[in-house]
Amino acid sequence: MSDTSANSFDGLSFEDAYTELEKLVARLESGELTLEQSVDVFERGRGLTAYCQQLLDAASLRVDQIADDGGLSPHA
Repeated sequence: MSDTSANSFDGLSFEDAYTELEKLVARLESGELTLEQSVDVFERGRGLTAYCQQLLDAASLRVDQIADDGGLSPHA
């Protein structure tokens, strides 16, 4: 079984995580995996999705903070 804890993604950039996620989706869509492999790949994909979302949320918060400091509207 895959390790999908946040620690398994430590140091992985958003771009690298997203690329891996795309590859996992392609593997699932290929139909060539066993059931167990499919479940493991799906589990890893869910973890990567959550990790990417955390990175996006952090980036969005940072942009909002920068915009607030500069007096700009964050979503103009």
